[in-house]
Amino acid sequence: MATATVEKPAGGAVASDPALHLEARQFVTFFVGDEVFAVPMAPVREIIRVPEAVRVPLSPPSLEGLANLRGLVLPVISLRRLFRFPDRAHDDATRALVIDFGAPAGFVVDRVASVITVELDQVESATALQATIDSDLLLGVIKNVGGHKMVMILDFAKLIKNEFAALDRHQAQNAAAASGVEAREATRHAGDGSDELQLVSFVVANQEYAIAIERVQEIVQVPEQIIHVPKAASHVLGVMTLRQRLLPLVSLRRMFNLPMEALNEHNRIVVISLSDDDRMAVGVVTDTVNEVLRVSSGVVDAMPALLARDESIAEITDICRLNDGKRLVSIISAEKMFAHSAFREAVAAVDAMREGSEAMVDKVETQSVVGEDEQMVVFRLVREEFGVPIGLVQEIVRIPDELTRVPKAPEFIEGVINLRGTVLPVVDQRRRFGLPSMERNDRQRIMVFTINGVRTGFIVDSVTEVLKIPRQVIEDAPQLSEEATRLIRQVANLQKQQRMILLLDVDQLLETGEAKALAALH
Repeated sequence: MATATVEKPAGGAVASDPALHLEARQFVTFFVGDEVFAVPMAPVREIIRVPEAVRVPLSPPSLEGLANLRGLVLPVISLRRLFRFPDRAHDDATRALVIDFGAPAGFVVDRVASVITVELDQVESATALQATIDSDLLLGVIKNVGGHKMVMILDFAKLIKNEFAALDRHQAQNAAAASGVEAREATRHAGDGSDELQLVSFVVANQEYAIAIERVQEIVQVPEQIIHVPKAASHVLGVMTLRQRLLPLVSLRRMFNLPMEALNEHNRIVVISLSDDDRMAVGVVTDTVNEVLRVSSGVVDAMPALLARDESIAEITDICRLNDGKRLVSIISAEKMFAHSAFREAVAAVDAMREGSEAMVDKVETQSVVGEDEQMVVFRLVREEFGVPIGLVQEIVRIPDELTRVPKAPEFIEGVINLRGTVLPVVDQRRRFGLPSMERNDRQRIMVFTINGVRTGFIVDSVTEVLKIPRQVIEDAPQLSEEATRLIRQVANLQKQQRMILLLDVDQLLETGEAKALAALH
């Protein structure tokens, strides 16, 4: 049985006074390690199997993560970690007690023993008790019950308060969160008459986050060379050039105190605007960018108050529940993120470079031409590799579950998608090149180009890397057919790697008549 709803005494009030707890007659008993504990029945909402949880950065070690419980975002807390017991894998006996002291939370225990009824003379104070855990966390003890000489009664209210500093403010925070939701709703309705949010989602250390799309200027590849800034904080990776401007780069892994990994072709930089006029920006380095989300405000909940320990995860303000709660996305507030020292230091680092070292600025601004190399985004179709100049790639996005078919559209049009409020025609590049079709999969991507003034997406099998190719290995393509010569004018012959990359002329991906047909779909 997955869940067991615990019947509460009449009235259902949650007792917060320890004296009232010690007068309780019914308790739920459970084991953590070799110790047996009890909790008064009143605050216990239910007993469930341990749900899958999404880890939250910078949270206390005892927090296993956030889970979805019938639409409720539920913090899941390990009592073993709270008591500094060794971790152990969950098994068929492991359960979570959902306990509500105004902010429901699930507490993982090794196994639930029983529900017991006791006489008041069996309950004593824990003042003189010598136990394996801090006696301050105990309300008292029950003697000679259920075959146990002594059962310790846990003070869950104090336990949560000690571990999560914000709990004593949860009522005010919940009220503030509620008013914040109302304010956001009013703003959304006033802005465009819609209750939808548009978010750019990305992954850091296997966890999914998102930020409001109006703050995202663009998404770009990680350059091969990042200029490191002397004496900068560890979370400031350095600077890069992006269209004749210096862009400071901040690592979210370091900002969230997560293990660092070497940058690779999957990493993406989300360029976030720091000002309303977009003049100031910071590049946030993520593991990978997932997609642009359009979600109803009805599936967005304020972050549970007890998780804001010492404001260390204040940047995460909301949780978005997708796929019936199976997918949880943490929404980052751009305004609060910008207040983080990582961003202030990144901007200050660029300002210092501009003011203190013209030579360093010159080095950054000219790094793209050093070595006479060409930067190419490489993608695959079947077994072949193709390349296009990185400056022509506007963005790379995931393919949505469904493309909207357009009646009487040209055959080469696979459909259209909504990309940040605009209609983007999508072409299946396999079909375009006369290659066998394939089923949709997670590796496929839509590469977005502007051709003859028309913004168009092209589906490719996968985007593999950004490659700096020496100009001396680029040569004219052999004259094959007229169409092939028009599309593929050069090849990169990488002999040492035994690779040959076909370099596409992006402007030739659409003929003039096709561009006009696509323009009509916008």
